[in-house]
Amino acid sequence: MIVEIGHYALALALGVSIIQALVPLWGLSRHDRALASVGASAALVSFALVALSFAALVASYARSDFSVANVYANSHSAQPLIYKLTSVWGNHEGSLLLWVLILTLFGALVALSRNSLPPRLRAGALATQGLVATAFLAFTLLTSNPFQRLSPAPAEGQDLNPILQDLGLAIHPPLLYIGYVGFSMTYAFAVAALIDGRIDAMWARAVRPWTLLAWIFLTLGIAMGSYWAYYELGWGGWWFWDPVENASFMPWLAGTALLHSIVVMEKRDALKVWTILLAILTFSLSLLGTFIVRSGVLTSVHSFASDPARGLFILLILMAFVGGSLALFAWRAPLLRQGGLFAPVSRESALVVNNVFLATACATVFIGTLYPLALEMVTGDKISVGAPFFDATFVPIMVPLLLILPIGQSLAWKRGDLLGAAQRNAVAFGLALLAALALIAFTRGGPVLAPLAVGLGLFLVLGAGFDLGERIAARASGWPAMFSRAKGLPRSAWGTAFAHAGVGLSIIGIAASAWSSEAIGTLKPGEKLTAGRYTIVLESVSLRNGPNFRADVARFQLFADGRELAPLEASKRVYTARAMPTTEAGIRTQWLSQAYVSLGEAQGDGLAVRLYDKPMILLIWIGSLVMAFGGALSLTDRRFRLAAPRRAAAMAAPAPAE
Repeated sequence: MIVEIGHYALALALGVSIIQALVPLWGLSRHDRALASVGASAALVSFALVALSFAALVASYARSDFSVANVYANSHSAQPLIYKLTSVWGNHEGSLLLWVLILTLFGALVALSRNSLPPRLRAGALATQGLVATAFLAFTLLTSNPFQRLSPAPAEGQDLNPILQDLGLAIHPPLLYIGYVGFSMTYAFAVAALIDGRIDAMWARAVRPWTLLAWIFLTLGIAMGSYWAYYELGWGGWWFWDPVENASFMPWLAGTALLHSIVVMEKRDALKVWTILLAILTFSLSLLGTFIVRSGVLTSVHSFASDPARGLFILLILMAFVGGSLALFAWRAPLLRQGGLFAPVSRESALVVNNVFLATACATVFIGTLYPLALEMVTGDKISVGAPFFDATFVPIMVPLLLILPIGQSLAWKRGDLLGAAQRNAVAFGLALLAALALIAFTRGGPVLAPLAVGLGLFLVLGAGFDLGERIAARASGWPAMFSRAKGLPRSAWGTAFAHAGVGLSIIGIAASAWSSEAIGTLKPGEKLTAGRYTIVLESVSLRNGPNFRADVARFQLFADGRELAPLEASKRVYTARAMPTTEAGIRTQWLSQAYVSLGEAQGDGLAVRLYDKPMILLIWIGSLVMAFGGALSLTDRRFRLAAPRRAAAMAAPAPAE
């Protein structure tokens, strides 16, 4: 009965989403406030129904109800409960239902933001969100029904893909989907503004928190996915330029450009056309990622290889929303009034340059990701585009952007002093250059450019700190005054500094990988292997049984620079239901660095072992967390609370005639 309730609730949600999409648009066209407000109630009901449906699927997994085809294909009675629950989104149908749940959640949050958004913008955005929900609910029900029954019911399930049975998977997809789907809200606001013909600073103020929220979660989702691949797949890498990795990276780049563009629009009522286009393209790239993952056009550890019918359905959705919104943009954009002006040297101009570089970098990743797929589709030839291509194209675009970032954040709004901004960053640049030269002098091996990349990352960190320090120390005499000024700084200023510093920390971590060491050997008990600062000695190999797997566990004694550390274990698991092996790396963290051990196959009476020395590797993910923290700080700024647009509208309204 629970399964039927979930299926029925999903069908009802489709009907309610159609109402949410059509009735407010009718109300807007007739200037009928009552009809336009229907979208809010429909959005709340739609979310409640999808939440009920999702809860029914979760209950089916928790109870190991193998009469449900989705549960049978992706679960097993011996799985720990946590992995039974994460199995819900470890497959195409369940993850799609999670996608729709988050989509309707955002619609419900907008519906509840009654006092924060202009009524017409709110109604148009909810109608657009209803159209998106209708498309994906129809896709779910027609091609990806998670509640399909099996008769007779099997006695046991087929188990979840072993590499997905990890706590990282409990976190990574929801974070990523909140980021993907969050940009649908920005898209909805953009379409609503084009329909209404009103795009101004108030629109930018209303959209910015939603964009920032999506960006924060997408940042966390990408970082979590990178770390999961690093420790779970046993390959020692953190980024492979896999098409599915790129599918999440492209909307992140476009979303970062959108955030900066919204700031210019809010400050100067400028870049309207570009900001609206970015809002459309960012969500379009999220939809493209959905198509790549679910269409079956590629096979990846991240993807859900599916039948062509599903791929065609998603392609139609992609064409409808991308093509329809771009057609609306082409029709309405020429009618938009130009905004305020600013000098060529100003904070606004620096943000425009930022947008140019980010958009170009995004286009580079787009071409490198889709060109092999398009070539195979047209000619049947298969080519691989990997790290060499992106290192030669993406990196040269990002380096100048990062170099000018500290200078740009030091410029004044409307009209800035380039020489003064350069002078304010001279100390930070000098310290970063000295650090790079010191690395060149005292390190051995590794690419020559790696120390310069570390210096670049340090320049970003120091530049963000010095800019913040200058704001605090300016016109302040004594520590009490400085503390008071620091407390009074807008949280968005703190957030910007943290976000930029986070970028610098990640760059330092990436650059430090140039000094990583690797050693491969076949070990017997008592034999050792050395890589960089670390040496391991194989102590023993034993068999260990888990709830639904058996594992060969190797125990090593770990030494760092000759000093004995705690023992380290790595294992090879074989999951009984699928007879599929996985590698569980052994990782030991020392400050910001890690020793990393993974096992290969048995070689005669020895064991194949791979040892890595990963200096400063944790900075890659710490930097991502700092970036997200900076975004969260900005989100709490009192100027960007969701109630601000309503108050601004009230203040801007003409006084009644007496």
